[in-house]
Amino acid sequence: MNVALVYNQKKEDTSQQSGTDDTTEPPSFEGERFTSLTSHAVQSTIVENVSDLYAEWDSPATIAAVRQALEEVHRVTAIEADENAFDQLKAIRPEIVFNIAEGLHGVSREAQIPAILELLQIPYTGSDPLTLALCLDKSRAKEVLAYYSLPTPRFAVVRDISEVGDLSLPFPVMVKPLHEGSSKGIFNSSLAGSRSDLQREIERVVALYHEPALVEEYLTGREFTVAMMGNGDSVTPLPVVEIKFDSLPAGVNPIYSYEAKWIWDRASAPLDIFECPAKLSPQLRSEIEAICKQAYRILRCRDWCRIDVRLDHSGRAHILELNPLPGILPNPEDNSCFPKAARAAGLSYNQLIQSVLAMAAQRCGLLDKQTPSSHTYKEHS
Repeated sequence: MNVALVYNQKKEDTSQQSGTDDTTEPPSFEGERFTSLTSHAVQSTIVENVSDLYAEWDSPATIAAVRQALEEVHRVTAIEADENAFDQLKAIRPEIVFNIAEGLHGVSREAQIPAILELLQIPYTGSDPLTLALCLDKSRAKEVLAYYSLPTPRFAVVRDISEVGDLSLPFPVMVKPLHEGSSKGIFNSSLAGSRSDLQREIERVVALYHEPALVEEYLTGREFTVAMMGNGDSVTPLPVVEIKFDSLPAGVNPIYSYEAKWIWDRASAPLDIFECPAKLSPQLRSEIEAICKQAYRILRCRDWCRIDVRLDHSGRAHILELNPLPGILPNPEDNSCFPKAARAAGLSYNQLIQSVLAMAAQRCGLLDKQTPSSHTYKEHS
C-alpha cells in the first residue's frame, strides 16, 4: 500500500536536558515520604531549566524506525504534521496514514491530523478525533469512566488558586496539568502533602502550562501500564508492565515523574524501573485486564492504546488515564512501555508497527476481513 507516516519531530534545542549539571542526579533528602523536592531551590532548578515543551513529540530515531518498519512491506511517504500537512496529504492522497502526530497547540491538538484526514476521507491508524481529544482531557475521560462505574481516582479541576479552599480530597494529592501527556508537568514535587504544597503546585501548573490543574487522589499501591491492541472482540492486552518505584533514587516520591521518565532514566544509564511481565496473581491480572478492556471499549479506542493503572491501599485497580497515541521508542534501553510489552508478547518492533497498520487497514476495509494481521500475538499467561 501507499502509506503516509505523519509525525511531529522533537526539536533538538528543547530536548529533555537540564540547563545545569546539577539535575542529572536527584537530590536526596530526609523527612516525610511526601516531602516535596522544593526545598525550594532544587525544585526551581529542575522546573525552570528543563524544557518539556516538545516532550510528546518523537525523536528522529523513532520516526526513522517507524518508517523503516513500514517500508519492509509498504511504500512510505513521511509528512511532518505542520501547517503544510493538509496540502501534502491532499496532493499525495495515500491509501492510509500511520499517524503518530501529537500536535502542539490547543487542548484538541492530538485530534487535528485525524480531523484533517477525515475531511480528506483518508483512512488512518489509531483512534478518531473525539477519542483523542477526550483522552487528552484527563477530567473528561475520568468523568466518562466514572459514569460507567469504572474505578478511577477521585479528582477536582482547579482553574485558579482561589478554588483550593473548596477541595475535599485528603492529602497527599497529585497535581497535574489537565491536558498534557508524556509526564509533562508531573515533577517529583507534584505529589503535594500539604495545603501550601498544593497551592504552589497549582500555581506552577497554571503559570507554566496556561491550563487548569487536575488535583487527583493519590493511590498508594503498585502502578502498571497495559498495552492494548485490536478492535471489537479482538482487543487484546499485551503482557502487563509494572513500574518499580523502589528502583528510583533514594528519597524521591513513588510516582512516574518527568524526572524519572526523562532525566534520571537515560539510554546510557537506564533505570531498572520496569518489570514485564509484571508479577501478578491470576486474580489481579484478570482484574487489571478486565477494566482496561472496558475502558478501551467505553472510550472507543481503535487499533492500540496504552492504559495506566494504579492500585489503592486495599489493592483494587483504578484507571489513571488512557494514551491512545502511545510512546514507541525503538531502543529497548530507552524503557518505552509499549514496545517492551510487545517484545514480551513475542513481537519485534517492526512487527508491532506493521500489526497496528494491518489492524487499521482491516478496520477501514482495505484488507479482507479474513486476512490476518501481519503478525499475531497471544495473551500472556
